Amino acid sequence: MSDITPAIEARLTHSWREGCPVRLSELRYVTVTHWNFDGRSTTGELIVRADVADSMVNVFRHLYAVRFPIERMELVDTYAGDDDRSMAANNTSAFNCREVAWRPGVWSNHALGTAIDVNPLVNPYVSGTQVLPPEGQVFADRSVEALGGIYPGSEVVTAFSNVGWTWGGTWTSAKDWQHFSLSGR
Repeated sequence: MSDITPAIEARLTHSWREGCPVRLSELRYVTVTHWNFDGRSTTGELIVRADVADSMVNVFRHLYAVRFPIERMELVDTYAGDDDRSMAANNTSAFNCREVAWRPGVWSNHALGTAIDVNPLVNPYVSGTQVLPPEGQVFADRSVEALGGIYPGSEVVTAFSNVGWTWGGTWTSAKDWQHFSLSGR
């Protein structure tokens, strides 16, 4: 875990800009060792708010210990800051200075550095007939378990709950199976 160094800042070509609700000094760069979908140990990277960085390290240490697979974990800047492209690639990501989908002018918890989406393709956002990413339609049926899937009572839900984060799979209207946040939204 480290501060946002000039080298890391130079990579944040899309996810951070002047006017974001957090300063770069309030964020931390976290490298995470995880198991990929091929069963190999690999290193990913996240950016989160400084005051939750230790909690995220603890969550991902636990997920590594139980061998929970994460397909990829890259900064959202790899996808030009495009949340849809990142989700379609099944990219686990956290910080992205963006508004809440369909709520212009309202900052997402991702913009605060206090939300993460885990394996979003296999854990899609589902509201009625809408599935995001659309490529995740096959995974909207939660009775069929998928590699990297998150389900009630799973190690992933427990690990995030243990640090005070809430899962979007518990929401009553839409279900955001990929989403964990400090605020619960």
